[in-house]
Amino acid sequence: MTNTADTTTPVFAVRDLWKVFGPKADRVPGNPEYADLSADELRGRTRCTAAVRDVSFDVRKGEVFVVMGLSGSGKSTLVRTLTRLIEPTAGSIAIDGEDVLSMDRSRLRELRRHRAAMVFQHFGLLPHRSVLDNVAYGLEIQGVGKAERRARAADVVAKVGLAGLEHRRPGQLSGGQQQRVGLARALAVDPEVLLFDEPFSALDPLIRRDMQEEVIRLHREEGRTMVFITHDLSEALRLGDRIALMRDGRIVQLGTPEEIVGAPADAYVRDFVRDVPREQVLTARTAMRPPAAGEADTGPAIAPDVTCVEAIEAVARTGGPVRVVDNGRCVGVVDHEGLLAVVAGLPTNKAVAA
Repeated sequence: MTNTADTTTPVFAVRDLWKVFGPKADRVPGNPEYADLSADELRGRTRCTAAVRDVSFDVRKGEVFVVMGLSGSGKSTLVRTLTRLIEPTAGSIAIDGEDVLSMDRSRLRELRRHRAAMVFQHFGLLPHRSVLDNVAYGLEIQGVGKAERRARAADVVAKVGLAGLEHRRPGQLSGGQQQRVGLARALAVDPEVLLFDEPFSALDPLIRRDMQEEVIRLHREEGRTMVFITHDLSEALRLGDRIALMRDGRIVQLGTPEEIVGAPADAYVRDFVRDVPREQVLTARTAMRPPAAGEADTGPAIAPDVTCVEAIEAVARTGGPVRVVDNGRCVGVVDHEGLLAVVAGLPTNKAVAA
């Protein structure tokens, strides 16, 4: 996705976060005796499970931040701690600089109703209400008048592609349409950030892809901050500006899709991404080299963030090197040799920084 994020102001700032389940859970965080234990060893020693283990990250304003991992990695627990649907054991969470852990019950309600809306895998729609009234439900809870909330709900229903279905009941909709209602309900309260907890896992592949496209479109149009939980690597690579890859409660790598595919942090991440078509994720920025004499001045040009697939096509059309131009300045050159080396995962010693 195109990263429209403001890199200076974190929406969520998470530091040293733990969620431990079990007896005397608060003895585990920060205890050097347990620091190097595996999940199984920790359970054996303490009868506790560290679902989230010493996690720190920022979510930048306007980005799609994806948390991914296999079942049991801690990703869903993590996203629920952000609004204290699950209470953390230790650490700190701030939203726009405000301490989430010190919020009283009233402030937490305001956080969940106005600032951070959740979209779940299971839609939780009210079966006796129409699409329009389901979408307006959050506004009703906020005390918005009937005419205003129905007007706002109608706008959002149209935005997610359900115009004409406002008066149907959930039971008359397909799974994909029901998920759109769930998305519209979250959008209707105009939250600062949307939290998605594996929202499309139950959908068939074609509908799932349609919903991914919907998220991409909404983000492109609105620039809304999103935290997206998934176990699907292709979904993470498609949606995420940055990805936090979790294993056994820890973040093992945090970076852009290109960084994770192009420079895996360890053997686990390398194995995780080994079947990803590198040419569809890596960009010209990764494959470019410094221009030789005269190469920077004229000739075909591509942007730094085009994929290697597109860059290979451009080189093939040209029959020679292609300039990589950023804001009117040539920052490098891509050629057949360099592109193939990057796609194959071979060292090139030619990379330049833009």
